[in-house]
Amino acid sequence: MHLPNRGDTICALATAPGMGALAVIRISGRETFATLSRLFKTMKGKTKDFATVRPYSIHYGQLMDQHKVVDEVLVSIFKNPHSFTGEDIAEISCHGSVYIQQSILQLLQRNGIRLAEAGEFTLRAFLNGKMDLSQAEAVADLISAQHEGAHKAALQQLRGGYSNTIRELRTRLVDFASLIELELDFAEEDVEFANRDKLLELVTELQREVRKLQESFASGNVMKNGVPVLIAGKPNVGKSTLLNALLNEERAIVSDIAGTTRDVIEDHLIIDGIRFRFMDTAGIRHTEDTIEKIGVERTMQHAAKATIIIYLCDPAQSEAAELQRELDSLIKGSGNNHAMVIPVINKSDRFDYDQLLKDYRTFNNVVFISAKESRNIDELKAKLAGAAIGSGESGEQSIVTSARHAESLHLASSALQKVIDGIHQQLVTDLLALELKDAVYHLGNITGEVYTDDLLGNIFSKFCIGK
Repeated sequence: MHLPNRGDTICALATAPGMGALAVIRISGRETFATLSRLFKTMKGKTKDFATVRPYSIHYGQLMDQHKVVDEVLVSIFKNPHSFTGEDIAEISCHGSVYIQQSILQLLQRNGIRLAEAGEFTLRAFLNGKMDLSQAEAVADLISAQHEGAHKAALQQLRGGYSNTIRELRTRLVDFASLIELELDFAEEDVEFANRDKLLELVTELQREVRKLQESFASGNVMKNGVPVLIAGKPNVGKSTLLNALLNEERAIVSDIAGTTRDVIEDHLIIDGIRFRFMDTAGIRHTEDTIEKIGVERTMQHAAKATIIIYLCDPAQSEAAELQRELDSLIKGSGNNHAMVIPVINKSDRFDYDQLLKDYRTFNNVVFISAKESRNIDELKAKLAGAAIGSGESGEQSIVTSARHAESLHLASSALQKVIDGIHQQLVTDLLALELKDAVYHLGNITGEVYTDDLLGNIFSKFCIGK
């Protein structure tokens, strides 16, 4: 793939498309100020040389298409290298009419400024050294964040997050790799510049740090995309009623007929700033009904991927011993030993509460509710938030949220392990050097210290135009 020409001056709508009170059009490149100076006049009809004005200044006036006023605008000036892209930038705040937006963009194009491609402003910021590649990717994540968890993860990465850790690890590895390469240059003299014990100590430490980051992807992915929560249980225990109570709307069909839910119904809810993806599933039971049987199979498939499982129980159908057997069967059938299971005793308003506490006292995290009456739903939400914070939030600890980064960490970890094994096996120097190069490459691939045009094209093509 060929990257866009960096010598061009580019423009794009930086605010959301469509009509609004205001719109912002961004321009970046070497011809930014010269072009604007030709098109802009003050309210007194005077021209202005934007190349000579103070940086971070705002100018009120009119954009002119020859003798015709296009709009009254505010022009904000950012001079290189102290700008988002590292180039000269101007942002035009105009009225939000779609006609005005298009008129300004067409005016700029007629004056030699081309429309930016998706993500091209951030691409230039990366190529000009204003941010590394993982920070550039965080820009897109920050824009698309729909809840506090995703926002927090993206902001942490944008501020440097684990990219600082990666760069430090890579630098230390490069230092030793250079000594290994030096040994190859003096191979005939049989000298050792890189002490193998110190190399083993370093690589073992790096391996530990890389694996820690690699393992954080599970919780990072939860923070970014939401916590998958499965609502499971026997037929007719109130799963659909519970989903409706959690969402506070009639999302699922509720019926006294067992087996009403045949497929998985999904919806999401923000609780304490964390996004949860709820899945209401078919009741788990042995059935000869072909359609219902498929629904039960899908329940097991989703249970295998859930981070939290709400297992709903009707005391009239399942006493404590039976509930334990049901939970064991669900875990065994789904193969998911890592999910947090929250036993929820529904229809508790119909029973003696003290007796329920006594009967189900052996279950951890148990919650007693009435989905129909929306009783103790807030307690269940608090339990869910607490579970998510325990599995998906890590305070100031660096967390990996990108599948691309997780894959690079996996490959780096594999290469480091080969170095460790090679040192123990007294592997020849040139083979050790190859594995060290691999580890250095994969770590650099995360921050963009090594990259290909295809990689950059794939990353930035997913950005919105104007960012």
